[in-house]
Amino acid sequence: MRLAALLLNLALLALPALAQTPKPENQLDGNETLFTVLAAINAAGYDAEIDSPSNNPVRKAIRDHLAAQKLNSVFELKRFVRDHKLADPSADLSQYISFALSVDSPPLFTPRYLNNLMPPDAAQLEGFTPLLTAFYREAHIEDLWKRVQPEFDKVIEQYHQPVSRAVLLANAYARNPTSGFLGRRFQIYVDLLGAPNQVQTRSYVDDYFVVVTPSAEPRTMDIRHAYLHYLIDPLGLKYAKQLLTKAPLGDYALAAPLLADHFKKDFVLLATECFIKAVESRIDKKPELALQAAKEGFVLTPGFAEILANDYEKQQVVLRLHFPDMVEELSFRTEEKRFENFQFANEIAGRTVHVTSEKPAVLSGVGLTLDKAETSYTNRDLKHAKELYLRVLTETSVKPLHAKAYYGLARIAVLEHEPEVGDRLFRKVLELEPDAYTKSWSLLYIARLADSQGDREQAQEHYKAALAVEGAPESVRKAAEKGLKEAFDKK
Repeated sequence: MRLAALLLNLALLALPALAQTPKPENQLDGNETLFTVLAAINAAGYDAEIDSPSNNPVRKAIRDHLAAQKLNSVFELKRFVRDHKLADPSADLSQYISFALSVDSPPLFTPRYLNNLMPPDAAQLEGFTPLLTAFYREAHIEDLWKRVQPEFDKVIEQYHQPVSRAVLLANAYARNPTSGFLGRRFQIYVDLLGAPNQVQTRSYVDDYFVVVTPSAEPRTMDIRHAYLHYLIDPLGLKYAKQLLTKAPLGDYALAAPLLADHFKKDFVLLATECFIKAVESRIDKKPELALQAAKEGFVLTPGFAEILANDYEKQQVVLRLHFPDMVEELSFRTEEKRFENFQFANEIAGRTVHVTSEKPAVLSGVGLTLDKAETSYTNRDLKHAKELYLRVLTETSVKPLHAKAYYGLARIAVLEHEPEVGDRLFRKVLELEPDAYTKSWSLLYIARLADSQGDREQAQEHYKAALAVEGAPESVRKAAEKGLKEAFDKK
């Protein structure tokens, strides 16, 4: 009913709109520029997670509305989006979010910063602005944005109380009187048109942005974590020289298998993240979080948590002024004793994954291994992803789960420019009772690999097979139908 009502509301665009005064932007809000950019790429072929149940109905309604308009501006947009598509879906969306946050309001979308201050991924979208301007005018985005405001307001309202409380608690702990800390701005935007379950953060000059996409529950803790970065990142930079006197403590982290390389290479970055995690453990009154962080490689977290409890919380100086004293208190002797015979974790602690708005499911065992493998694959840590997919084959004998593992290994082979290995592994998937999603995508990959080798007959056969899979995602169906009409161009 909600989607039908929204579609009806969009249909009212044919009627004259009442004059409306633009409302002032709040710290938690929607954003017309971001909406325009995401509407444009959705109309032009951005389909990431289009079948996810976590999508907001607004996304489908907007896509259907724009498709029905048969807009001339979309033709060039499709070419642009295709030519700038990145292999990592998160990075693909990220570049357009960066662009939206670094330009001014429509209809001109002029750069907000000097060329040398433009984020690198946004700078790569050269030529996007005139296409976006044409789309904005032809699609009457100004009116469309006003019509969908009630839907954005519903989601913003869900975030308002928990986010306000989270920010209030963070400010109270830091003894920070206002979110206008050090003359900087912290802005949260709700986006209903991007792939769900994402929290993306940006820091441009004095502006700190957080963009949240749809999810089953508000991503309050992720937003609080971003806000703590907003408060504490400047301290890490300001006192970098003092932090580096403790750099030998970072050597303990080198043995942590779960810790990302950029933390191992940049001690200031590692120390800042450890301090933030320590603050979170103190705000939540959960000391076990500090120990868990250390097991995952954030080795300074327990030390900082103890200093916060035994020193900072017992005096009245604000956190940003007391920070260098806390750094000074880090003890080499204490940490040496702490990490003597210390056991780092080989797996991230089981996390809750919200797949619908119903009761959440907790991943464990082989399900958790597959989930971590997919995360590594998405982040293009192919070596780790391959290890995890191979581990699935030893953790279970269930054929559909083996199918998922081989599907992951096949995609890695394709990315590593081994099409023959990929083809063989995709065919292995089909022998293992795969679910509809895995089977249809495997058939589509086989078809595209055949197309890339000039075997049009084999390609068409597998495109048809993908279409015949009952329960195949709509994205596979569209791709297979397109593949039947014209050979797949991997460029």
